[in-house]
Amino acid sequence: MYQKLIIIGNLGRDPEMRFTPDGNPVTSFSVATSRKYKDVDETTWFRVSVWGKQAESCNQYLKKGSKVLVEGRLYPDPQYGGPRVYQRNDGSWASSYEVTAETVRFMSPRSESSGGGSDYMDDSMDDEIPF
Repeated sequence: MYQKLIIIGNLGRDPEMRFTPDGNPVTSFSVATSRKYKDVDETTWFRVSVWGKQAESCNQYLKKGSKVLVEGRLYPDPQYGGPRVYQRNDGSWASSYEVTAETVRFMSPRSESSGGGSDYMDDSMDDEIPF
């Protein structure tokens, strides 16, 4: 059996890198994808974990607002077996999806990777980031 997920979106925050006890780097960041139809704006959040050398590159070059293409697999919530469910600041319920990345491709031009905004993400969405 096999699964592969491909998402294209923008970072919601700067990446955060840490190290496992045996010294392996792991970088985490959130990615927002957007879809607009009729009068509805739909945003889906993904929490991405990247390992090894790629984790170091992501931590060094990606910033909030950077556009990325992530290939990986879904990692279900260990407690419920599905996406992580959380309550927003306004009291409504939402979910985020955990992804273990196999490949991360940087899609923002270098000039924009220093934290510029994007079509997918604006500062008003900060309150909705679940992590």
